[in-house]
Amino acid sequence: MPIKNRIAEMHDEITAWRRDFHENPEIMFEVHRTAGIVAEKLRAFGCDEVVEGIGITGVVGVIKGQNTKSGRVIALRADMDALPMSEITGLPYASKTPGAMHACGHDGHTAMLLGAAKYLTETRNFDGTVVLLFQPAEEGGAGGLKMVEDGAMDRWNVQEVYGLHNYPGLPVGEFAIRPGPLMASADQFEIVVTGKGGHAAEPHQAIDTTLASAQIVVSLQSVVARNVQPIQPAVLSVTALQTESDTFNVIPQTAHIRGTVRCFDPVTRDLVEARLRAVVEHTATAYGASAAIDYQRGYPPTINNPEATQHAINAASVVGVKVNPETAPVMPAEDFSYMLEARPGAYIFLGNGDTPMCHHPAYDFTDDAAPFGVSYFVELIEQRMPRQEG
Repeated sequence: MPIKNRIAEMHDEITAWRRDFHENPEIMFEVHRTAGIVAEKLRAFGCDEVVEGIGITGVVGVIKGQNTKSGRVIALRADMDALPMSEITGLPYASKTPGAMHACGHDGHTAMLLGAAKYLTETRNFDGTVVLLFQPAEEGGAGGLKMVEDGAMDRWNVQEVYGLHNYPGLPVGEFAIRPGPLMASADQFEIVVTGKGGHAAEPHQAIDTTLASAQIVVSLQSVVARNVQPIQPAVLSVTALQTESDTFNVIPQTAHIRGTVRCFDPVTRDLVEARLRAVVEHTATAYGASAAIDYQRGYPPTINNPEATQHAINAASVVGVKVNPETAPVMPAEDFSYMLEARPGAYIFLGNGDTPMCHHPAYDFTDDAAPFGVSYFVELIEQRMPRQEG
């Protein structure tokens, strides 16, 4: 039976929670209302411990099983924050906050983990301890890292950690996962090319930053094409090239280049950064210019532990309509990666049906997916920490 009966009974309640979160989105670490509601509900459910302010505005809930002789401690994570964008769904529960919207389904993630918390506190049909991680600032703030640095793993002796994300285009009730790299790292760079400004009619008296920058952009395409192993996916995209001049007869003194780098493999990530620096610096020098590079590493790749991935597959196979155990990796990044660096675990995709993609202003989480997500969390806990009689 895909969905547990008690969870099916909770569907309307979970939907109401989700739509309230959707109507009242909060950005980055400013998730005070959401975190307050989460903490209040966890206490009302009967969690053994509820701690606020982990990772600035994160919330941790602890649920002990009918016994804890196994000594196992497993964490489940959901992100709470919304995106700084405007909603165009026209739904009755559309965002009431100008410039903020739950366009990535974190409202659904939070509601599903609350549903799992309510079920697990009612039944406690497991031997061990569940740690619930409600995280702020996934959308660019590295809230996952903040929670790890604030002791979310060490303080509660977490041994494994699991999370999920809705996936538009995948049918409701279906799951998709893979061992190893599932989502890419996300780095960004900004390059300032400095030459010698001058009159466009006398280029010989100037050092042309536009020409140098154009050559840098073209040469950077060789990094992935000629330096990265062909079997290792990588993306290096230049997304902006701007000079300080907007007129027809001035050779600009400076030019700015911006872009992003995505990789699945840490070694490839190091290689791309090193080659980018070399190409930029030497190309600028060849044209008589100089280049200052600001390369900022963002989220690392999300890499699933193979054993934990199998545990996730086992649970999803019980509650889901279908499980794809070898889904293709995707290039977006996710700060759950920091938790997977701290502890073995796995991240799984849950079908959201035929909806607009995440980060689209018409996106909405599909409420019919929630019982599958809640059932997955519960099944995972009961499989990994089976209750021992006596």
